[in-house]
Amino acid sequence: MTSGTVFVFALLCGVEAGRVLVLPGEFSHWHNMRVVLDALVDKNHSVTVLVSSSSPTVDYTRKERFDFKVYKVNAEKEEVSAVLHEAIHPWTDDPGTTYERVLKFWRMMSKLMVFFNELYEGLFHNEDLLHTLRESHYDVLFSDPMTPFPDLMAEKLKIPHVVSLRATFAYTLERNCGQIPTPPSYVPAVAVQDHLTDHMSFIERVENMIHYIIYSTAFQLMAIFIDPLYTEVLGKPSSMCETMGKADICFIRTYWDFEYPRPLLPNFKFVGGLHCKPAKPLSKELEKFVQSSGDHGIVVFSLGSMINNLTMKKANTIASALGQIPQKVVWRYSGKTPETLAPNTKLYDWIPQNDLLGHPKTKAFITHGGANGLYEAIYHGVPMVGLPLFGDQPDNMMHMKTKGAAVVLDINTMESKDLADALKTVINNPSYKESIMRLSRIHHDQPMKPLDQAVFWIEFVMRNKGAKHLRVQAHDLSWYQYHCLDVVAFLLSVVALITFLFIKTCSFFFRKCFRKTRPDGKARKNKKE
Repeated sequence: MTSGTVFVFALLCGVEAGRVLVLPGEFSHWHNMRVVLDALVDKNHSVTVLVSSSSPTVDYTRKERFDFKVYKVNAEKEEVSAVLHEAIHPWTDDPGTTYERVLKFWRMMSKLMVFFNELYEGLFHNEDLLHTLRESHYDVLFSDPMTPFPDLMAEKLKIPHVVSLRATFAYTLERNCGQIPTPPSYVPAVAVQDHLTDHMSFIERVENMIHYIIYSTAFQLMAIFIDPLYTEVLGKPSSMCETMGKADICFIRTYWDFEYPRPLLPNFKFVGGLHCKPAKPLSKELEKFVQSSGDHGIVVFSLGSMINNLTMKKANTIASALGQIPQKVVWRYSGKTPETLAPNTKLYDWIPQNDLLGHPKTKAFITHGGANGLYEAIYHGVPMVGLPLFGDQPDNMMHMKTKGAAVVLDINTMESKDLADALKTVINNPSYKESIMRLSRIHHDQPMKPLDQAVFWIEFVMRNKGAKHLRVQAHDLSWYQYHCLDVVAFLLSVVALITFLFIKTCSFFFRKCFRKTRPDGKARKNKKE
């Protein structure tokens, strides 16, 4: 097809190519975003991924259908990868004392803050980069909040911003910055506990409220160190939360097949499972192993892209459990081979997870509860055994447990028998398969596919130079105006004034009508007088 034909075709279809700047996340966040980027390229849009030289996940040397723009930072890839992996070690190592875990956490946060500062320097103290970005005249910035400062970059370049997120900071960004309503009476705090649902007792509501307060306070404390950077770049008093709240569209990587019913705002759009697709045929070697399972079928096991190995003790516990079931097991694992590994289990450094979950012989999925894998299981209708580790994973698996599609275990305390029994339960109890198939039907029963939804709203923002008309007025209200505390104070003042005047009036007439008088009509004096 000639370029002229393409141009005519674009005009006939009403498609106008735009320029998209991308600040990507890492690990599974990047895998999720690149699906959207490929779809945008299919729609004839120009896509540029702005990535740091130290990115451990985004391979900017690889030939892609979109372009990379690399900015230099002092840290090396290995250093950043080590810091990011250190962030999950407290959940994958054997638990130490509370003091040891808190100490590890603060050390990790200190390293992360140093890395974030280097990203800040590489992005905003590089005039050549900023000049090039301005001259490129991008139509929209598409980002993941796992990478810091995308909102600041959008504000600096004065372009609309579309952000992709999944329940960050226990809804702190969505609630405090995005102004999305999250009543703590029935919206459980995310990434905090794995036992809170939308049906909470009084004690659980107290606990939920405390978690909201703690996370909001922690967010505000973090902002103390970050807000001055925003003020420096924008040249006026600014805050991280205020700038984040200016996002035109927020993609939420879930859907009502997963979520508890809760309020949403017009600029929040569900795109859960946008990466899911029909299964492709397996390789000959893998297909042969799957077929060897006979009528028992297979179990797929993966702890995601960030967990490559476990302690030998945990690996042996898991391998021993897998040897107690009749199914064959495909386990994504690159650590040292467990001593208790059974003949029914095969280890792979990488597996075609989506294709395996879509295979008719797959009976169950052992997962850490990452959003990508969870949605592939929903898409293909595979019940789960959850081994959540960190972040939003406990909350994700709690949703699946509540909806009857999963059994959830604590990877730090479970025994081999616990995992074996959980697998037998989800495989042999038909209620788990029925529940996950119900969720799968809900997922597929949408007016628009999640990926099409994401592409549509990015194009919508480009066509309309933003989507400020979808943002609620709450962004321009102070906290006391938002909660109508000024109105309540005014009404209470009015009621108090009316009550005061009423009491004074009654007192006046009472004294007039009922005070004692002498026969001559004069007021009787006090005895003391």
